[in-house]
Amino acid sequence: MKEGIHPNYRKVVFLDTSSDYKFLTGSTLHSDETVEWEDGNTYPLVRVEISSASHPFYTGKQKADKAGGRVDRFKKKYNLG
Repeated sequence: MKEGIHPNYRKVVFLDTSSDYKFLTGSTLHSDETVEWEDGNTYPLVRVEISSASHPFYTGKQKADKAGGRVDRFKKKYNLG
């Protein structure tokens, strides 16, 4: 690999702000915030709005479409039956 053209890959803590879930992983993202992790080391902190801890698909709290398909929604919208 060429020197100086690749971003710095290091351990980073991601914080899901909607559920206060934290996880440590490798990333090239830059952050000025830091946090002390469970192992006693200090890592950069990246705040995210959604992760697997709060996303409806992974939590099983997704809204089900009870109206059916397109035809059913059309008929319901225009009172056709």
